[in-house]
Amino acid sequence: MELLVIIGNGIAGITIARNVRKQHDMKITVISSESKYFFARTALMYIYMGHMRFEDTKPYEDWFWEKNRIDLVYAHVDRIDTDNKLLIMNNGETINYDKLVIATGSHTNKFGWPGQDLPGVQGLITLQDLKLLEENTKDIKHAVIIGGGLIGIELAEMLHSRNIHVTFLIREYYYWDNILPKEDSQLICKEILQHGFDLMLKTNLKEILAGENGRVRAVITDEGDEIECQFVGLTPGVHPNIDVVKDSKIETGKGVLVNEYFETNISDVYAAGDCVEIKSNREGGRNRFEQLWYTGKMHGEALANIICGNRTKYDRGVWFNSAKFLDIEYQTYGFVSNVQREGEKTFLWQDSDMKHSVRIVYKEDDNSIVGVNVYGIRLRHKVFENWIKEKKTVSYVVHNLREANFDPEFYKNYEPAILEEFKKQNPEMENSILNENTFA
Repeated sequence: MELLVIIGNGIAGITIARNVRKQHDMKITVISSESKYFFARTALMYIYMGHMRFEDTKPYEDWFWEKNRIDLVYAHVDRIDTDNKLLIMNNGETINYDKLVIATGSHTNKFGWPGQDLPGVQGLITLQDLKLLEENTKDIKHAVIIGGGLIGIELAEMLHSRNIHVTFLIREYYYWDNILPKEDSQLICKEILQHGFDLMLKTNLKEILAGENGRVRAVITDEGDEIECQFVGLTPGVHPNIDVVKDSKIETGKGVLVNEYFETNISDVYAAGDCVEIKSNREGGRNRFEQLWYTGKMHGEALANIICGNRTKYDRGVWFNSAKFLDIEYQTYGFVSNVQREGEKTFLWQDSDMKHSVRIVYKEDDNSIVGVNVYGIRLRHKVFENWIKEKKTVSYVVHNLREANFDPEFYKNYEPAILEEFKKQNPEMENSILNENTFA
């Protein structure tokens, strides 16, 4: 019987295993050295904060895997021999495969800082990172986080829950402004400061210093400032984990190179999830990295179909993401550039306390929406996905925004204020919306 082996038991690998099993009777083996059982990686922070136990983060009971004939191997793959379709484990054992999927996830970025490997310095991606964080933050008073983004803000909230003071070192002008537009970044900066964190903008890490005990005792900035701390969190982004394929014939760039069918350059070898680099099918186009939970799930669903004989090109659809910046929920749909692109315009509304914000980006020629960023207001995913696909105008979207509102009952509705601001900024669009609503 044909054997499918999957290296990695994250969302991509497990989605592949589950969806192949629904369609096919082939043997399935999942190998992971991180954990024996699949868990929800996005819930790691809640374990540390005491809201959940590890057992609560496992979507499936332990008996699920045997019942569904998915073999779990808790071990580490050292090397892949594609000529002989063989995996060499770190304990010397070997596993043969007929089809192989690499779904090994990400590593924390490091940039060669002196002291970056000292005890008390770490990133936060894996279950092992969480266990190390428990050890590294026991009885400490002050932590420095290097870099911003979504992992950085989660780590800050985790530390804050244990009364550990946090200082952010951010090289950008505002928090995550390489992704977010300026006003959006300023809103997040204000939220961070209101929670009592130190925020050092336009500041780079130069060096991490060790104390007499060999553990981190301070950081030095590029301005020469020394900041005492007992812990350093490295959160300047992630990169694909391609360690297992480096000595193989599998082609890599920054990630495992695949086409839009998740096929590598080697027959019967595929890759999915955070570790992949999807090659552009356009001349001069840029390769894609899709390192989110939901894209990992979509990779898994698409690749399972391909493995089972339905060779259909992967189509991600409209981009979206959601997260939480401390007390402010964040959603994005479509594409919102941090710097306005040529041929695009923006409508922006923010309330006076900068806790709620809606940014809609639209094309200048026909007013069709391109993307939206929203803070503090929950929007329905499918509604905005359809509006973007249908190329609804910004006028239509603002006038019908309540249709997308997903906030619970008794939450304040901001649609009237948003509409009033839109009319002030765009009085010339009011006639066009009357016609559009009539024939929508």
